[in-house]
Amino acid sequence: MSAALLERPLPSGKGDAAPFWQAVREGRIVLPRCPACDNFVFPPRPHCPICHGRHLDWVEVSGRAHVYTATVVHRATHPWFMDKTPYVYALVELAEGVRLPTQIVGIPPEEVEIGLEVEPVFERVDDTHTLLLFRPAGPAGG
Repeated sequence: MSAALLERPLPSGKGDAAPFWQAVREGRIVLPRCPACDNFVFPPRPHCPICHGRHLDWVEVSGRAHVYTATVVHRATHPWFMDKTPYVYALVELAEGVRLPTQIVGIPPEEVEIGLEVEPVFERVDDTHTLLLFRPAGPAGG
């Protein structure tokens, strides 16, 4: 197997999503929002899919979320994940209504359930890449 297949797959951090990944590297979550119709736009793109507005503002969001849906991955879809299974791949719904694909960490896969309150985890991979994961939310205010 080539060395390239054993490298962790990572987002490029470029294009329309560049501000999102830059904020994640800083430990924040920002999303584009259309000021014309107040719609959050995710995944990031150059225009609003609702009103087709071409001006989007990047807005910091809370990071508060709950598990919208999830699945336990038992078979790796990429060689890098071979020894990482089982893990939980999920969509979390932010308090602001946006759904993000992510991985749930810090809890056994069998304990993840729909509606579980979660909080962001910023996993620094290297100087260029930080991943946005989620874990069960701690006590209020913690």
